[in-house]
Amino acid sequence: MRLALFGGVYNNYLALRAAIADAKRRGVDGMYCLGDLGAFGPHPDRTIELIREFSIPCVQGNYDHSIGHELSDCQCGYTDPRDNYFAQISFDYTLSNTSAENRAFLRTLPPEIRLNVHGRRVLLCHGSPRRTNEFLWESTTSTAFLERLAEEHAADAIFATHTGLHWQRGLSGGRLFANVGVLGRPANDGTTRVWYAVAEFSEHGRVEDGPVCTVDFVPIEYDHRRLAREMRAEGLPEEFVETILTGWWTTCMEILPAKERRRGRY
Repeated sequence: MRLALFGGVYNNYLALRAAIADAKRRGVDGMYCLGDLGAFGPHPDRTIELIREFSIPCVQGNYDHSIGHELSDCQCGYTDPRDNYFAQISFDYTLSNTSAENRAFLRTLPPEIRLNVHGRRVLLCHGSPRRTNEFLWESTTSTAFLERLAEEHAADAIFATHTGLHWQRGLSGGRLFANVGVLGRPANDGTTRVWYAVAEFSEHGRVEDGPVCTVDFVPIEYDHRRLAREMRAEGLPEEFVETILTGWWTTCMEILPAKERRRGRY
């Protein structure tokens, strides 16, 4: 059993379309999205329409909740004024360009999805099982904390997104936590590719017999130059466009821990 897991699409319908095609070529048994369909990029309805066209089950991210309920901001969890300034530009654009029908669709999304895959308890969430907009970073999240999340939320495998950076960690008893990355923008690595995850579950064996599953992170190339042109045409900030064209984050960085930030250009 192989599952394709898409994180933060951020209005990047071109990357989502490419990821769906890639997952289908790989013959996955299912596709799931972990939320935040809007933000950052252009034409939010195009992303939502792809999710609906392919009947991809989707977790409600903080962005989806805010847009669906027409709140005043994205509930992203930023604390820095500059981060919040750019987040507000992105939110206002997405809200004003999401149709009433699609806002209603976003309101129907569940805060988590639970699966039983060959006896493994799988939990799909956005930020963490305890809070939608919680940032779980590789460098600052302890294994003991992840163990506690798995115990308290009765999960053998937890998959999340929200931070924009993919990573995974094995836990005791073969359990696993993985951040599946995002399709919406590059991983602050100087390349224009974006990422999703494929989780493969063996049909045989219990959790204590070995890993719950294996996780492969899949890079996706898409027409990023077209996305940049459309972002400019929609009047989105040039800082956003630069990230798409260079692969380096220029905004929403103050939340990054020191180790993750040192990997970037800024």
